[in-house]
Amino acid sequence: PRTEVIKRVQLQGQQRELYESVRVAADIQVRRVLQRQSFNGAQISILDALLKLRQVCCDPRLVKGSKPADTMERAKMELLAHMLPALVEEGRRVLVFSQFTELLDLIADQMQAQALPHLSLTGKTATRLRGDVVRRFQALEVPVLLLSLRAGGIGLNLTAADTVIHMDPWWNPAVEEQATA
Repeated sequence: PRTEVIKRVQLQGQQRELYESVRVAADIQVRRVLQRQSFNGAQISILDALLKLRQVCCDPRLVKGSKPADTMERAKMELLAHMLPALVEEGRRVLVFSQFTELLDLIADQMQAQALPHLSLTGKTATRLRGDVVRRFQALEVPVLLLSLRAGGIGLNLTAADTVIHMDPWWNPAVEEQATA
């Protein structure tokens, strides 16, 4: 049986302020587009607004064209930085999924700083190396595997894992469920 734990992460301080400013700017932009076009014509603007809001929530450094202060909070990353060492210490085998490969790169940097061994599997992973990454994780060589949802969510059977973390929800819950399973 599977146990599901949903962690709700509150944005704080500067990250919350950035989210609100992006939300307000996106609201203005989408309303302008809707005045000129039909809903169907505005879908790209709406999706772009949602994407930026999702990026701010995951890590403000993902938002293109912004250079967040080094002191800016990164709520999800801070929670992960706290959770992963404890999970590894417990002997857990962890899969960390995100749709944003840039977020996985930031997580990898954080894990290196924490001296936590990990592997990554994204669309950038060479086809000839994919099997080796999976084999090493399955052989219990490394406790954490970072995966993009598209590259690692379908067609892999990672039975060595006992913990799955989704950093950002996917648009299609069935795809997310497939990755978890």
